[in-house]
Amino acid sequence: MRNGSLLFTSESVSEGHPDKIADQISDHILDAFLARDQDARVACEALLADQLVVVAGDFRTRDESIFRDMESAAESIVRQTLADIGYTDSRTGIDPRRCRVQVAFNHQAREIGQGVDRADGELGAGDQGLMFGYACEETPELMPLPISLAHALMRRQATLRRSGDFPRLRPDAKSEVTVRYIDRVPVGVEKVMLSTQHAKDIDTPTLREEVRRHIVEHLLPRTRASFIPAAAGNAPECLPPGCARKVPPHGGGERGETESKSAVRTPCLDHELSHRKKVPFFHAVIKAGHVSGLDPELAAPLIIRMPR
Repeated sequence: MRNGSLLFTSESVSEGHPDKIADQISDHILDAFLARDQDARVACEALLADQLVVVAGDFRTRDESIFRDMESAAESIVRQTLADIGYTDSRTGIDPRRCRVQVAFNHQAREIGQGVDRADGELGAGDQGLMFGYACEETPELMPLPISLAHALMRRQATLRRSGDFPRLRPDAKSEVTVRYIDRVPVGVEKVMLSTQHAKDIDTPTLREEVRRHIVEHLLPRTRASFIPAAAGNAPECLPPGCARKVPPHGGGERGETESKSAVRTPCLDHELSHRKKVPFFHAVIKAGHVSGLDPELAAPLIIRMPR
């Protein structure tokens, strides 16, 4: 930071990024349990590697039959999640019909259950950790501007891919947005990076131009005018991704794990810069545990999400 001016960058990933696939699988398993038993205790995680998905967790339901039904349904939930995201076969990344799915469900430990459901009727803690949440006034969704713009880029990428308007896009993508702040107020978008997997039959210069025109330039003029153009009076710099081409690898892709991309969803407080402000200034991650795949009464999702 110099003379009250600083740059802050936030990252987002698409619904088809391996780590976010794992998050969605965990959340869909959670939803399925709660649909059958609203008081179910759920802690579910997923791992993806090549053409393999592993789903594991600890669960407690009011009836053993619910637990067994969910254990049997887990594989179909995994395959449907992959298909809904947009994966069709190994050419797009992971094959939802032919990939291997392993399910390892356990019953929640009795000791954890005793800690949560107390005899006096109060909700207790089954674990301990450090986490917090907040809301800020930079955007209508009460999130900092850099992360809101990064998320919007990923939503735009998904919209174009799903609608067929940009059919050579693939589900896995990532964005970064750098915003300049002066005296803790966002004044301009300085840099934008968007990396996306794509079909083999599009060359890199064409891909970059199409992404710039149909995703980046479509979105940024729709933000508040004071943020565009950048503080220096120039249009935001569009940076090429680190890899020149991102064609989905045959047989699979990168590994993914539940909550490995928690930084794209979890705000936190920079005490040094915001101690005189009524609302927090930055967002980053300072927490223990994960949010996806946890039932609503666990501390992490409650504390992180409730302020907004």
